[in-house]
Amino acid sequence: QVQLVESGGGLVQAGGSLKLSCVVSGRMFSIASMGWYRQAPGKQRELVARIGPGEYTNYADSVKGRFTISRDNAKKTVYLQMNSLKPEDTSVYYCNYYPSIAGYWGQGTQVTVSS
Repeated sequence: QVQLVESGGGLVQAGGSLKLSCVVSGRMFSIASMGWYRQAPGKQRELVARIGPGEYTNYADSVKGRFTISRDNAKKTVYLQMNSLKPEDTSVYYCNYYPSIAGYWGQGTQVTVSS
């Protein structure tokens, strides 16, 4: 059974940085596209960044230039480096495949940015 476990969230001041990690147990990780998503209270879940098996990357306009997605296939881990954080980045962050698979959402990791 595939599991995705996120970590690395926390409380940070505006302008600060955090690096999220997501360990994936699936066997096909190296050939899968992966995404980081987030959901703020009262809002729909949105795609933040995605990375293909060939390391093609794409970002939401709101995070472009501030966030960087990367992957380590040997560790079956996808990362999200978040710099210049803003209060509006406050959300629960999740990783999943891209496109997302409904049954594979994990617990997520809370990111809170104080002003």
